[in-house]
Amino acid sequence: MPNDAPRGDEPVVRHDRDDARYVLRGSTSPSPDASSADESAARIPAGGSAPGAAPGLAPGPRPAARRPSRALPIALIAAAALLLLALAAFATSLIIVSQQPEGNPLRDRALFVDPDSNAARAAEASGTEEQRAAAARIAESPSAIWLTPERVQPGTASGVVADTVAQAKTTGALPVFVVYGITDRDCGGFSSGGLPGDEYLDWVDEIAAGLGDRTSIVVLEPDSLALASECPDPDARTELVRSALERFSGTGAEVYLDGGHSAWLPAADMAELLRAAGVDQARGFATNVSNSQATDAEATYAMRISDALGGAHAIIDTSRNGAGPPTDGEWCNAAGLALGDEPHALDDPVVDAVLWVKPPGESDGTCNGGPAAGTWWPEQAEELVANADRLAGGS
Repeated sequence: MPNDAPRGDEPVVRHDRDDARYVLRGSTSPSPDASSADESAARIPAGGSAPGAAPGLAPGPRPAARRPSRALPIALIAAAALLLLALAAFATSLIIVSQQPEGNPLRDRALFVDPDSNAARAAEASGTEEQRAAAARIAESPSAIWLTPERVQPGTASGVVADTVAQAKTTGALPVFVVYGITDRDCGGFSSGGLPGDEYLDWVDEIAAGLGDRTSIVVLEPDSLALASECPDPDARTELVRSALERFSGTGAEVYLDGGHSAWLPAADMAELLRAAGVDQARGFATNVSNSQATDAEATYAMRISDALGGAHAIIDTSRNGAGPPTDGEWCNAAGLALGDEPHALDDPVVDAVLWVKPPGESDGTCNGGPAAGTWWPEQAEELVANADRLAGGS
């Protein structure tokens, strides 16, 4: 994963070339199953009577007095009880509805563009004209801001996040953050690190305090759940994600948990991990973070996970999936990638938006000739832009 160290020196998740999790079945991004392809495609909104008489009728003889029936009070009591039950059920439904998100939080919202991103700074730095132009092109589009304990150290997180939120507020834009600092973060991979459990939760508390009640998007711990089975204590890891999620309950953050991607775990397995981590208390889950699976495959995958969870929502990372995944399944600084769809909200019952969660142009780590994770890599940025332009031109 990117951005897990100070800018210019950040390690990343290791996804080995021969790792079965990343080896694709064929030359295109795999569909979770063939039967779901069509389902996914269907988806890319009287006169003067005497007193007491009935009008128009002459008064008749008064009926004989009847002994009061015991059935009437019993019926009234039963009706009242049913009414109380109905009112209680209605009140409960109101409470449940009030706890659910009020629609897509990204709809009709401009996304915050960080003026101090690596891309923005690279556009003003030395390098070839093509490299500066590529950086400027990437800097124009909103990318997520990664919060790692190496970059945003404990004790400073609240202020750093609050400053970004305030900056976004001045333009009415919606900031997107990635929280990436869980204990044993990458289980020994390129992005190894993170904070011990108690320190980690204190750090997340700081981030939550900085967010306050302003609406924001938070992608919580990419790879943390999909990778859990390969870590020393999967259950403890899942519980730590759940505890971190709870820290955002009093904020304006819409949180999306780690959802892996379509070429990693089966949708049913991913849904179980998300359920264990408390996804019912989040907006939903994020897929394809820092990966390059095709958007249609990810949409199908997200739909299947959502169905298994009873309607959770999703976002898809399209930062580098414009050309789809490489045929050899390479993940770390793979060659031939291209910028994907620009970030925007969707009018879709499952997928809220496609976003650039991974900042394009930042290295995945010291693999395939790249610098440390999170470091700006001019050659990669230039390639991403050039490949996107070539694909757009049909060549």
